[in-house]
Amino acid sequence: MTPHRPAPAEPVTPAERPTSTGRPRALHRAGRTAVAVLALLVAAVSARYFTLDPDTFLADQRTVYLAHLAPLLLHIGGGVTALVAGLPQFLPGLRARRPAVHRWTGRLYVLAAAATGLGGLLIAPHGLHPPLAPLGFTALALLTLTTTALGLHHARHGRVLVHRRWMLRSYALMFTAVTFRLWLLLLTPTPLSPATVYTSGAWASWLLNLAAAELLLRRRPREVERVQFF
Repeated sequence: MTPHRPAPAEPVTPAERPTSTGRPRALHRAGRTAVAVLALLVAAVSARYFTLDPDTFLADQRTVYLAHLAPLLLHIGGGVTALVAGLPQFLPGLRARRPAVHRWTGRLYVLAAAATGLGGLLIAPHGLHPPLAPLGFTALALLTLTTTALGLHHARHGRVLVHRRWMLRSYALMFTAVTFRLWLLLLTPTPLSPATVYTSGAWASWLLNLAAAELLLRRRPREVERVQFF
């Protein structure tokens, strides 16, 4: 009597093989898409300031904006350009196949970031709810200029990986244009006063972005090195 032998298991095809990375990858892809869509949407909405129609300005800031139109447009124009120009910089395929395009769009991003930072420094002292809200936006402008300058410095000296890390921080700060609007949208209907919502957003919107960038740099360093964000 021969012992019973279990039938050999049927081979599992790659499509049937369970994977623990499918869902995280889908979430990361959805997150990257959301970042790109929100950046382009906010850039398009912000560009309406160039119509110079006073009705497009914040009602509480209309007089200030009209009195400081040049720094306002410098800030808005630089931010709109940087939000858009920064997105393809994180495409590894573009960097590998079209290095010249990567370099020139990178230079455009640096110039735009410098413009929005400088404009922010000039317009922030005239902002709403002093001194806390203007201080928050001033800190944002200074950090934007600093992170971008460090990213450029390391690129010029061939330290590519360090360059990418600083440019991620720079774009995270640039993305404050999105998170600040989301902050106002979500908290305005709450019992918090408008001054509290606005002032807290002037700090929290960029602090959250910077914290998210640092978390990504710590937890997913290989992704940062490949610059696979968009």
